[in-house]
Amino acid sequence: MADTCGQVVLGTGLTVLSHPLMYIKVLVQVGHEPLPPTTGRNIFGRQVNQLPGLFAYAKYIMKVDGKAGLFKGLVPRLCAGTVGTVVHSRVLQRCQEFGKGEVVRSSNGDRSFQHVINETTKEMVARSCATLITHPFHVITLRCMVQFIGRETKYCGIIDSVFTIYKEEGILGFFAGLIPRLLGDVLSLWICNMLAHLINTYAIDDSMNHMGEIRNCSQAVTGFFASMLTYPFVLVSNLMAVNNCGLAGGLPPYASVYPTWLGCWRHLSLEGNMSRGNSLFFRKLPAGKMYAVDQKRFF
Repeated sequence: MADTCGQVVLGTGLTVLSHPLMYIKVLVQVGHEPLPPTTGRNIFGRQVNQLPGLFAYAKYIMKVDGKAGLFKGLVPRLCAGTVGTVVHSRVLQRCQEFGKGEVVRSSNGDRSFQHVINETTKEMVARSCATLITHPFHVITLRCMVQFIGRETKYCGIIDSVFTIYKEEGILGFFAGLIPRLLGDVLSLWICNMLAHLINTYAIDDSMNHMGEIRNCSQAVTGFFASMLTYPFVLVSNLMAVNNCGLAGGLPPYASVYPTWLGCWRHLSLEGNMSRGNSLFFRKLPAGKMYAVDQKRFF
């Protein structure tokens, strides 16, 4: 219980600190570009036209809504984080109790491949349950953020948002974008753990100094690589969570109306926009696109 409380407190602090970053990322993902391109240099020193980065976007939001504007959607996101941590911890604990005695170790004491599969499966179940339970909070969070584009006030609080979604979309509205989010989480977890196991087993010698730090580093690197590979699932999930929900950010010209998440995926693939919002610093101007000020985007 104490461990869970500590995780909740730590998660809350990290969520508050990272919220402006997520807010800007979501606005970029839905295609909101209120600032004109600037001339800058890429990593090779070549002069290029690029879209304004994180700090320029943050200054624009503060100019419109003040510093507090950077924290729109924070309350439902905190609720999602708290509930998700508790659910994940409880489910994982039950899975561990159910799977006692299944730990298999090889002769040299390293974790066997079967053990990695067992542990990854338990983690997958715990994460999936937490995602399923907290997804309605996630949808509310995204819609609170996207209101910035059209200056709407449909989603002001959690209770009001719940009634709005249920009235307009029914129960299914709370789970918009759930399938690609679940798929992305599961794929990311398996890619990360399998790659980390291969590296730790075949690329790292047990006689090396600082073995624990090296393995933690390999886990972090594989986690970053897995998140990059599965980013399109995150993008599609967020777009579907706000798509055709009555907000300007989920309607043309910012987004087409997609009947399914697969249609959204195909459309982004054809446009070459599967990585939109993945980087908030070096943001190259997409070919064939023109952006103008005053929150209007032209194609």
